Amino acid sequence: MTGKPLQRLVHKSKQRLLIAVVCGLVGIEFLESGMFVFASSHILGAIGAAPQEFALAQMSYAVGNMLMIVLQQWLTRHFGYRQYLVLALALFGLGDLACATAVNLTELVAARMLVGMGAGAFFLSTRVLIPLLFAPALRPLASRWFMLTVFAIGVVAPVLSATLVDGAGWQWVFWIVLPLTALLALGVQRLMPRHLGKSTQPVRWSWMSLALFALAAVAVQWAFSEARYELFDRPDLLALAVLVGVTLLGLFSLHQWRHNEPLLHLRDLTDPAFLVGLGLYAAYYFIVNLSNYLFPQFAQQGLRIPVLTTGWLNSFAGVVTFAAVLLYMRYAAKVTDKRALMIAGCLCMATAAWWMASLPPDAPLSALYGVLAVKGLFGVLMILPVASLTWRALGDSRLAKGYQAKNVMRQMMVSLASATGAVALENGRVAQYKELASRINPSNPTAVQWIDTLQQHFEHLGMAAPQAHEAAMSQLSALVSTQAVFMAGQHLYRVIAVIAALAAVAVAVQRKLR
Repeated sequence: MTGKPLQRLVHKSKQRLLIAVVCGLVGIEFLESGMFVFASSHILGAIGAAPQEFALAQMSYAVGNMLMIVLQQWLTRHFGYRQYLVLALALFGLGDLACATAVNLTELVAARMLVGMGAGAFFLSTRVLIPLLFAPALRPLASRWFMLTVFAIGVVAPVLSATLVDGAGWQWVFWIVLPLTALLALGVQRLMPRHLGKSTQPVRWSWMSLALFALAAVAVQWAFSEARYELFDRPDLLALAVLVGVTLLGLFSLHQWRHNEPLLHLRDLTDPAFLVGLGLYAAYYFIVNLSNYLFPQFAQQGLRIPVLTTGWLNSFAGVVTFAAVLLYMRYAAKVTDKRALMIAGCLCMATAAWWMASLPPDAPLSALYGVLAVKGLFGVLMILPVASLTWRALGDSRLAKGYQAKNVMRQMMVSLASATGAVALENGRVAQYKELASRINPSNPTAVQWIDTLQQHFEHLGMAAPQAHEAAMSQLSALVSTQAVFMAGQHLYRVIAVIAALAAVAVAVQRKLR
């Protein structure tokens, strides 16, 4: 084979490899983030951090992620997409290396900021690159594989994270990402056009706008992570942080509105349909990330399900989602009013959350498959219609600008949901533990009888009376702790059910996305 046929074959092969690289970039972000969230309790326990301090790690990740998102336009125009993505992959890899070797919370928080800065380049850039890299005939294939990759990671990440934590240790959640990062960096370097996205004119750097955004992001994210504590201990400090954050965000937005070369093109994003879509995106990201954080904690600590089994259960929900994506791609065009699908998705999540909140503490594994299957439909029925209608409102000319703003919002919602889940679950656990522990006293004959029976059991095993009593009390404390997590988790699931139901109402009353 020579001449033009050979050139066409080489070009086609290169295009297919480029699709793989683009999908790999978005996939590695979702894989790393999903594994970290799933394994968060094990990671924090290993470095001696409290569960609610997960919010600080997510805050750091979010700030780094958003900084990279707002810098994307500048950096791509200055370096071009190839160098920009290689730089982002280097930061991402260094951050994961630092995560794997972290020994305390401070080191983990600093490492998560590096990971966030690297990951901030991936989702935004890959979505924008599809129309830039591929001819119109190939774009539907690239877009389809892009979407399938995102949902396929929901199948892989939980069970892979559980397997690594259960077998090799929590550090391997990060170690395993490094060779994939290196392989993607090689693919970008070899396959991405050298000057794609690079400006022929000097890039004007406006550090004032970046400083405003960085300070605003830090203030708002700190308020997210610390609100539950400072609200009662230092309400003045929390109010000041919120005021500073909102003021800086306002100044940043005003600066961007007036600037000729802004970081965020707010003047181009005033279409009502896009704004409604952005609001529905925000609701989706908050609900799904709050649920994703809660389930592994609830299953492992509240239902005493082993970590590996929890991973497989999470992946089962991912399989349902992936199957629903395939059906959606085939049949969704026949649904003329997409609001019906969005409402159904929200009601699926509300039903699943209420179902989870109604489970008994001794529920068998078989009781979880139905609720997880219903939950798995939420992402497809809710977000895919929202995505198609939102970007249709902007058109191709404003797609990159809209995706940049949307990804800043996405990261704020991810951080807010994670902080809410971590802090609310821990505070709920403490409150429930105190309530349950207060019932264990000499005036409660049931508790006294239970302790005596268990103490006698340990004495029959050969323990002396003092040691048997201590063992009985220790086991009782563990049972109370499990029940406290279970009850706190169910309360949080009821909150999710209410939020999802309100989202269904919001979808029903809006008229811009149909």
